[in-house]
Amino acid sequence: MNKRRILFATVPFDGHFSPLTSLAVHLHEQGHDVRWLVGGKYGRKVTELGLHHYPYVNTQAINQENIDTFCPERIRLKNPIAKLRFDINQVFLLRVPEQVADVKAIYKQWPFDMLVHDIGFLGGAFLRELLPIKTACVGVLPLTETDPYVPPTGMGVKPQSGFFGRQLIRILQFAVNNVMFKPCNELYNSIRRDHGLQPISSFIFDTAVKQCDVYLQSGVPGFEFPRKNISPHVRYVGPMFPYKSSESKGFAHVDRALRYKRVVLTTQGTFERDIEKILVPTLEAFKDDPDTLVIATTGGSGTDVLRKRFPQSNIIIDDFIPFESVMPYANVYVTNSGYGGVMLALQHELPVVAAGIHEGKAEIASRIDFCHLGINLNTESPTPVQIRKAVHKIGNDHSYAQHLSKIRAEFSQYNSTGLATRYLSEILDDHVLTPQNTSHPAKELIA
Repeated sequence: MNKRRILFATVPFDGHFSPLTSLAVHLHEQGHDVRWLVGGKYGRKVTELGLHHYPYVNTQAINQENIDTFCPERIRLKNPIAKLRFDINQVFLLRVPEQVADVKAIYKQWPFDMLVHDIGFLGGAFLRELLPIKTACVGVLPLTETDPYVPPTGMGVKPQSGFFGRQLIRILQFAVNNVMFKPCNELYNSIRRDHGLQPISSFIFDTAVKQCDVYLQSGVPGFEFPRKNISPHVRYVGPMFPYKSSESKGFAHVDRALRYKRVVLTTQGTFERDIEKILVPTLEAFKDDPDTLVIATTGGSGTDVLRKRFPQSNIIIDDFIPFESVMPYANVYVTNSGYGGVMLALQHELPVVAAGIHEGKAEIASRIDFCHLGINLNTESPTPVQIRKAVHKIGNDHSYAQHLSKIRAEFSQYNSTGLATRYLSEILDDHVLTPQNTSHPAKELIA
């Protein structure tokens, strides 16, 4: 495509920002003028990529570091649906007018051709109608589009087969759209009216998918639930991994890892800061096991506390450890199901023990279980016994390795930056999107 002006815009969360970095750098290297709107600490990350950074001016930069301070009532919410509804309204929807104001101000001084935004930057759906631009939305979570074969997003429920299973899905979809998330739909349309736009009838989780020129879904159909329909502008591009420079560090404890029969890698990501949920029970599960090395990456939460509490020689605890360097030496990945980490684990054919419910992680954990790529513990706070049993079960069941090999082979068929660039080019040049086979390899399971 001709050299273009492309603005990236993301909410300030690692899982929403990092997957887009490789694409942004690739487009920049292709000669396009690529700039990025984001708040918080991510401005420094943008400039380190060699890109021009636009800081948030009107938009509140709410993320894992300040969300409980900004929204103290969130701490009291224990029900996963109530917490997800709260997050959608407070963290995402109420930021839309602020996002629109920031992007409009940028466009006034730097008229760009395309806005590339993550699914959490909901202002993108509005800006497509308010500015003469093309928009591309990047799915950094499992596909949220409503489908008669798929339980509604947010429930963490696996597909149900047969007539009665389909009826159950219809009932759940009605309840979610008209009861559970009705306040979100109403707030969304209220904001549309405030911007002179007509209300829409789409479910809140459909809007980001449908209100863009192309929807780039990180991942592959084989990690999705089988679907009856998919919007014609949705394109899977394979897992979108963070940009990695040639100077990336290797794993510092290779010799140590090779001495153990089993290596367990565990993390809670950067959003969840309560170390008692995953890190502590995983360390407790194996702290006295001479055959197991546990590598815990804390994301900066409680590192020193954990080191004092677990001084055993078979435990490594650090703020950050590059996953791409340590995963080749691991046997199992114990996680609260962050999408990016799960994608990287599957890239390394690493089975997953998933323990996540909030922030939409139940959707990821249910797919891990459905695709037989690991075990879903169906809890936010697993016990050491649950984790130990799951790790041992995976080690004794070779069928997990077979399914992991298949998903890894499917991953290899996608060049994410190349495919994403092609689809962006086709939209910008007003060409028809290249067709794509999005059928699930196990579609017959729910027919």
